[in-house]
Amino acid sequence: MVATAILLSSATGACGGSATTSTASSTPVTTSQVATGLVGKRYCEVLLVHHETGGFSADVFNSYPLNSCPEALWNRLDAATIASSNGAQFAELNGPRYWLMNSIRKVRTGGEVIRTFGGIAMIKEATVAIGPDIVAAQVPYTPHTVSRQAAFTFAAGRQVYELVDPSGTAWVMQTWSQAKDPTLAEADLAGLAPRLTLPAGWNYRVRTLGAPLVIATSDRAAQVLQDDLQNSYSRETAG
Repeated sequence: MVATAILLSSATGACGGSATTSTASSTPVTTSQVATGLVGKRYCEVLLVHHETGGFSADVFNSYPLNSCPEALWNRLDAATIASSNGAQFAELNGPRYWLMNSIRKVRTGGEVIRTFGGIAMIKEATVAIGPDIVAAQVPYTPHTVSRQAAFTFAAGRQVYELVDPSGTAWVMQTWSQAKDPTLAEADLAGLAPRLTLPAGWNYRVRTLGAPLVIATSDRAAQVLQDDLQNSYSRETAG
């Protein structure tokens, strides 16, 4: 099967720090973790996709903050081998990527789940609901629901990069990707609009924040989508 979860990834809130795998106790403990100084930090992800009643879902494993996704190790990963050894229907390799928010606060219930893929340790940070139509998951600018229990904060004075859909809803870029363009850098994002194939009625804009922008999804599901360069965005309003 062709891997199709790439548009669902980079939806996590990565705040873990333990280097060992933790197992859940009979009474799971809920903790709140904060990661700061994230802008420009490199990471990568492995998505393990499973088929369940009602459709597909993906467990998202993120290398941050355990490591910066060493290039040599990342280039040697084999998705088919990872899927087979982890009991997944297939695996998706997503990265390298770079954070754009200033900080993440994540609520975690139970212990961290850490797995090592080809020498790269990663923490399970989210589960993505793909649904029954695996092909539709490949379509850019299509929102997907993500359970990540996190709050992303973009500081006042920051320049942010947003998509605005036909309803007027804004989606802020949370990470940029080098999966399709290995040379894409943060400095390129302000001028990205001509490179995107936006659907009718969509716009790309750049603005400077007069106040902090917080994407809070600790008690509700997040809505996430990607553009055709695989940069990821979070919906800025509830619902």
